[in-house]
Amino acid sequence: MADVKLNMRELEATSKASATAHVINMFQRPGQLEKVDQIKRRLTRKKNSVEALLKSAMQQQLDGVRVGLNQLHCCLEDVREIDGSFKKMCGLFAQVPALYNRLSQVREENMRHSQYVTARENLKHIFTVPESVEKTKQWINEGKLLHTHQCLRDLENSRDDLLYELHKLPNQSPHDKSMLKAYFADVETLSNLLEKQLRLILSRTLNTVRKEPTVIVTALRIIEREEKTDQETLKQGKQTGFLPPGRPKKWKEMAFEVLEKSVATRIEGTQVDEREDDKHWLIRYLELTRQLILEDLRVVKTLCVPCFPPRYEIIDKYIQMYHHCLSRHLQELVQNGIEGNEYVTMLSWVSKTYRGTELLGHPDLVEFTKDLGPLLPPAVMERLDGDYLKNIETNYVDWMRNTLNSEEQEWRSNTEPNSDSINYSRTAAPIIIFQMIDQNLQVSKTISDEMTCKVLVLSIEQVVAYGDSYRKAVVDFKNKYFEDRKQVPYFTQYMITIVNNCLQLVDLGSQLEKQYWSPASPAALGENFNKLRSTFIQLRNDAGDFLLEELFLDLDKHFDELFTARWLGTTIPVDTICATLDDYFQDYNRLSEPNYKYVVHQARSSVSKRYLTALLSKKVSFKTYDEAVQAAAKIVKESKQLGKLMDTLCSLEGEDPFETVVLLSEVLKSDDDMLSFELHRIVEKYPDIGEDHLLRLLSLRGDLARSDIRDKVAHLPKPKIPAHQSSVFRTLVFPKLVNLNVFNN
Repeated sequence: MADVKLNMRELEATSKASATAHVINMFQRPGQLEKVDQIKRRLTRKKNSVEALLKSAMQQQLDGVRVGLNQLHCCLEDVREIDGSFKKMCGLFAQVPALYNRLSQVREENMRHSQYVTARENLKHIFTVPESVEKTKQWINEGKLLHTHQCLRDLENSRDDLLYELHKLPNQSPHDKSMLKAYFADVETLSNLLEKQLRLILSRTLNTVRKEPTVIVTALRIIEREEKTDQETLKQGKQTGFLPPGRPKKWKEMAFEVLEKSVATRIEGTQVDEREDDKHWLIRYLELTRQLILEDLRVVKTLCVPCFPPRYEIIDKYIQMYHHCLSRHLQELVQNGIEGNEYVTMLSWVSKTYRGTELLGHPDLVEFTKDLGPLLPPAVMERLDGDYLKNIETNYVDWMRNTLNSEEQEWRSNTEPNSDSINYSRTAAPIIIFQMIDQNLQVSKTISDEMTCKVLVLSIEQVVAYGDSYRKAVVDFKNKYFEDRKQVPYFTQYMITIVNNCLQLVDLGSQLEKQYWSPASPAALGENFNKLRSTFIQLRNDAGDFLLEELFLDLDKHFDELFTARWLGTTIPVDTICATLDDYFQDYNRLSEPNYKYVVHQARSSVSKRYLTALLSKKVSFKTYDEAVQAAAKIVKESKQLGKLMDTLCSLEGEDPFETVVLLSEVLKSDDDMLSFELHRIVEKYPDIGEDHLLRLLSLRGDLARSDIRDKVAHLPKPKIPAHQSSVFRTLVFPKLVNLNVFNN
């Protein structure tokens, strides 16, 4: 209370302060004092209005309290009444056990009465069971299934009612139950006969629905009634613990089992041939299966859907059954093993035909099949893909091995290879290899784009592997030839064929890459194409070098005759070299143009290198300056002769390697004043020229003192050799270096 009073005083003080401030503010303006009476009357009216609102609110609160008190009073009276009723009920419950004992005779009498009533109601069926059974069997044989089912239900109801009455007895007699079941044993036999008949009808659904759809409808009506009875008996069983014999029958489940079994039988029955009878057995089977499934599903959609209850979703169920049964049968075929082109047939049919417009994608079916899962599990598809690729790989390996063996036999034969229409020596192997690849790719396109990519990757891998085997065979062929050149009479011609084949394989690979490669292709595909190019370009280069190895085997003895004591007075060595080159290149004309240019380029490089080697081999020394000038003129003449010959063979771009020889010859004919200048020119142009090379060059000048040679080489600048720059001198290595000590005075 003290807190309330304190709050009231605070509120009153606050109100007075607020009112005082309001009055002060109001009367600060001139003329407000003249309106005092008006302001007073307005405030009085406002005060009266607020007081009226407060009184109304207080009255409403009091009315609410009054109503609440009345309701609490009523609740109290109700609680007292309920308490009295509860006590009275507890007293009555206490008397129940005694009353239960006193009513035992009434219960027994009621039980007997119930049994008598049940027996009386079923007397007709009890005494006519044998007759009803025979009549029902006759109706089954006559196909009157609705009459059969009605009679069967009557008999079952009689049996079940009697058994239920026995079940309710406190002291059940097993003998009575056994006797009653034995008496009605034929009823269960009738049920089995009806079920058998329904199975027979359902197994022929797709044929029957075309001719007598009413038969299917009748069977389904019976199944629906039995399903309803199953549900009622199960519900009763939960409440009473009694379940009639043979329940639940689950004829709806039976119906779908029969339908699925009939579908499986139709699919398996379509396979009329075996591999031993017809090598195209799988193609025929899959085509017949496609026709069968398409026709059956269209029958289901048009004829079965009106006959089956909507909740059966019969079109979806049939699609699932055909899908599962076909999947199971195809998996069995795969498990038993398929061979060769059967992989293509299977993969193509599963990947495209099955989902295409000729089957599940048909306009009549596509709305029901768009959410259907894959026909074969991923593991089975992976196995099929793997086996198919292994089969292709095996074919590639066998064919390429046979091709290579055939070519090796030709290489060692006494028959000259043929030239094609444009005078290039080639074999049919490259064309046939890529035709085989193209055939496999065209076949794989009928399966899927993904499979096409896998086949392409595998194909290029096999071509690369063929290149490795081809290299080994070519090297063996070359080694055998150089062991005894008489053993292989047409080495040059076949090596030309090999060079041309290598470049043709590269060209065919590039064409295939342009046709199939895209930025979305896997990285392995691009890597394999690069391997193919590098493998066969390198083999082309090596084979070209083998050709020149044969050439220079004949030329080396003539190069050995250069820069000897007799060299200045004769042109025979160089003339012989030119004649030999021209003779060999008459055969090399059968190389394709890029290969011919490569061989000419390599030959020009090798000829200039050998000429330089002969020049710097220090086999001769020109005693006088005049002799050195004469030698320099001869070197220039021979270099131009060789260079002109190479230009005649083929016009090549790039620096002429014989210019190096001409530049070195300037050192031989230079006088003392210009010698250092010429040496500087050589070093500037060829930074990688070695000290040994320069010493060998200067040692040809017999008119120079050894100390001068040493000083001139020692005082030459040593420029930094660029990493990317290389000349013939980097590869020009002599077995024994020139010793500087020999130049001491």
